[in-house]
Amino acid sequence: MVTETMMPVNGIQVCLETFGERTDPPLLLLAGEASSMDWWDDEFCRRLAAGGRFVIRYDHRDTGRSTPFPAGAAYSGVDLMNDALGVLDALGVPAAHLVGLSLGGALAQRIAVEHPHRVLTLTLIGTSAGLGPDAVPVLAGVGAVAVRTPAATEVRLRTATDEVDWSDRRAAVAELIAEVKSRGGPFTPDEPQLRRLAERVFDRSADLGAARLNHREAGYGPPVRDRLAGIEAPTLILHGTLDQRFPAEHPRELARVIPGARLVWLEGVGHEVPPRAVWGQVLSEILDR
Repeated sequence: MVTETMMPVNGIQVCLETFGERTDPPLLLLAGEASSMDWWDDEFCRRLAAGGRFVIRYDHRDTGRSTPFPAGAAYSGVDLMNDALGVLDALGVPAAHLVGLSLGGALAQRIAVEHPHRVLTLTLIGTSAGLGPDAVPVLAGVGAVAVRTPAATEVRLRTATDEVDWSDRRAAVAELIAEVKSRGGPFTPDEPQLRRLAERVFDRSADLGAARLNHREAGYGPPVRDRLAGIEAPTLILHGTLDQRFPAEHPRELARVIPGARLVWLEGVGHEVPPRAVWGQVLSEILDR
């Protein structure tokens, strides 16, 4: 059974859905930057639930049906972390398995460092070690996906110009599809599938342009890189071999600094939500823990 509901969280309204039985161990999915929960595929969530997890996914603030903000709103990465914790609080969940993608992985790291008692296990997908002021996205027009790494390496996958009208459904959907394809690999869903997803994302969003700008300006909060060695939760790192936003040195550093962390490569996967072709591997790794 899937339940979508609005809940008061951290002073705002957050939209969330749950899959599976409340008596099963809880698992919280944390989406990427300016991403609604739609990016976590329905069937992927159902399979996690079938594996004996009470699965929770939610819309970050400013995405989906959660509280929207005007462009230039002053909230931070710490607020985004507190939203995640607030979702658990609203559901009466003291601790959960955390599965975070990209920005969601950075938020999961922060939770593991600052609130270790809330974390059963940690799964980090397509992310980097303790993102902060030394590794922040470079805003080059709304939708830019360049990143400046600690080694001052800049990777530019695609730059969406300020000319994209995010209030125009056709233009916004086309841009979302182009961005996913530019970051993906041979297993990235085909255009009809991406179009259905992008349309769903647009239709559930109040203002995509404002959300994207606000999330980038929010950043990730104060850096936690130097505190990752204190993480005690069993940690799994899943990383695509074709991820250009965070090349191989990023997951390797995570595996080096987090005690006992295990790095598993996803062959043929880019910087994207794990595509269906690797679900068997991803689900097995997550559920076998």
